[in-house]
Amino acid sequence: MRELETDCCIAGGGPAGVMLGYLLARQGVDVIILEKHADFFRDFRGDTVHPSTLQAFHEMDLLDTFLERPFQKTETLGLVIEGKPFPLADFRHLPVAAPFVAMMPQWDFLDHLADEGRKFPPFHLMMSAEATKYIDGPGRVTGVIAKTPDGPVQIKAKLTVAADGRSSVLRAQSGLPVKDIGAPIDVFWFRLPRSRGAETESLGRVSSDGLLVMINRGDYWQCALPFPKGADEAIRAAGLEAFRARITRMAPDLADATGEIDSWDKVKLLSVQVNRLERWWKDGLLFIGDAAHAMSPVGGVGVNLAVQDAIAAARILGPALRENRLTTEDLAAVQKRREWPARMTQSAQVLAHNMVLIPALTAKTTIHPPILLRLFSWFPLLRRLPARAVGMGLRPEHWDTALDKP
Repeated sequence: MRELETDCCIAGGGPAGVMLGYLLARQGVDVIILEKHADFFRDFRGDTVHPSTLQAFHEMDLLDTFLERPFQKTETLGLVIEGKPFPLADFRHLPVAAPFVAMMPQWDFLDHLADEGRKFPPFHLMMSAEATKYIDGPGRVTGVIAKTPDGPVQIKAKLTVAADGRSSVLRAQSGLPVKDIGAPIDVFWFRLPRSRGAETESLGRVSSDGLLVMINRGDYWQCALPFPKGADEAIRAAGLEAFRARITRMAPDLADATGEIDSWDKVKLLSVQVNRLERWWKDGLLFIGDAAHAMSPVGGVGVNLAVQDAIAAARILGPALRENRLTTEDLAAVQKRREWPARMTQSAQVLAHNMVLIPALTAKTTIHPPILLRLFSWFPLLRRLPARAVGMGLRPEHWDTALDKP
């Protein structure tokens, strides 16, 4: 078996893993990132880059080049309830370098970070390399075994970071207790063509047919249709024609576009999970991002929380790794820093599931807008509150360039 050695081995080349690898390499820490696919090109992943993440890019001097890639700018969010529009959030007043949500394919996000990371000699990204298990040494985790096209590779590391998502194989191996909060919904993802001259605002359509989320992606709408968990088989059994008719009733302007859905292969099922590890670490091993706390798609915050985890971890662990003085106290400090935002965000998502989504998805009569939405219409300043909550989140992380290796 081929053997490699590094300061930090990161399992998973998603936003958390690549961001952490990039920031550690900036500090002179040798890092190997394992990404099981040959490239980053996969659809229906988290594509909403929030102002908190854009501000972190600004602090890293990456924002200008990031925004050179194709993206759609979302400055406001709204709902249309039974045909009547209601403004919900206005990001334009946030005190950040980029007060908007950037809708960018995740492969562009990851390619950008990877390109920047390769400018630093300690940054190593291995594609088509999947972490299959970690190595249990005497009293601590000492690295991982990875599957590659050229055979298995053993990577010895001072620290192994599991950023391999909600289906983390390393989390399953660890046996660490997981708190399963549960989610009462699943989601169908699909895309529909967007005509020239169509409205540009990303929004949600609410009616007695349920909720349809429409995200402006330039020449197409990225759409999400949530439904009560387990109802996907019944929806499929009713047939594509009924599915297209349901979308048309919720969004009549998409009537012509629904013909694009000519096969269930074009409709992807996201099985929603909300859970978190009770402890994010063991000696030599740390979990971050979805591997530590799987989020609901409500608010589109998953990618941004993962990035915030990575920034905090890099800031806390980088100096200790570089100076060869990493302890379990450092790993516990990452959880202490990031657990509260994850817990509170999950609590808010569960509240949204129970108080907003399920009532909307199970209603059989006309939906009446709550008084809070009417207040947002009457008092525009109130729209800054949800913009702050969604756009910046709880405890947004910042990068300190003093940590960069000269």
